[in-house]
Amino acid sequence: MEFISDLLQNRVFMAAATGWLVAQVLKTIIDMCVNKSFDPERLVGSGGMPSSHSATVCALATAAGIEYGGGSFQFAISAILAIIVMYDARGVRREAGLQAQVLNEMIAFFQNMGKSVSYEEKLKELIGHTPLQVTAGAILGILISVLYCLFL
Repeated sequence: MEFISDLLQNRVFMAAATGWLVAQVLKTIIDMCVNKSFDPERLVGSGGMPSSHSATVCALATAAGIEYGGGSFQFAISAILAIIVMYDARGVRREAGLQAQVLNEMIAFFQNMGKSVSYEEKLKELIGHTPLQVTAGAILGILISVLYCLFL
C-alpha cells in the first residue's frame, strides 16, 4: 500500500495522469458534440481533439521541470520523450490513419462490386493527429501541470 500512497503523492506522475484523463474526457465531449452520439471508445481511444498523448507527455515534462528544474535529467528525459511522442502522433500515426482510410474505401468499393474481400472489419482510421490536435493537447498538458504543481 505504501507504493500506491507514494504514487498518488508524486506530483509529476499525477500531473501526467491528470493530463491524460482530462484530454480523454474532453475528446469524448467534443466527439459527442460533433457526432451527436456517445462513443465509449473515445474515453480510451487514440486520435481526435485534443491529443491525449501530447497532453500526457507535456504535463509530464512541465511537472518535471517545475519539480526538478530545467537542468535536471528528469526534465531532459521527459522533454525528449514529449518531442518524440508528439512527432510520432503527428507524423507516423497520422499517416497510418490516412492509409487505413484509403484501404477501407478500397475494400468497400470492391465489396460493392460483389468481389470477395478477406478482411472482415474496417481498419482503425483515427489513430493519429493533426498539428492542431497535437498543439491543443500540448497546451492542455502544460496548463494542467502548472495548475497541479503550483496550486495543489
